[in-house]
Amino acid sequence: MPNLHPQFFLRLYFSEAEMMGPGKAALLEGIARTGSISAAGRELGMSYKRAWMLVEAMNAMFAEPLVTSARGGSGGGGASLTEAGKRVLTLFREIETASIAANAERIAALKTMLIDMSEKK
Repeated sequence: MPNLHPQFFLRLYFSEAEMMGPGKAALLEGIARTGSISAAGRELGMSYKRAWMLVEAMNAMFAEPLVTSARGGSGGGGASLTEAGKRVLTLFREIETASIAANAERIAALKTMLIDMSEKK
């Protein structure tokens, strides 16, 4: 399960309604791993409806869909990332990794300035 409370996280705002952040990236990773939107959502503690809403939002946001799905039935359903989905996920994770590396010293400096919460009890 991905780290849902990272020390650093990045959310990219493409417009007021279009954004990409750690939750959507984790959902894409879960879909790639499980082959299922519902299973990926469950892993992240989100409802089936919420997972589908996020997939629909991502598919509508980019020029090409990021996730394809097939309905269940006798042959079973499933979902997978398209090539565009794999590329978006890779690019997002690369931006995230580069941002963390570029700001590690600044984050460490900020942390030294924090109040020790154990002293506040």
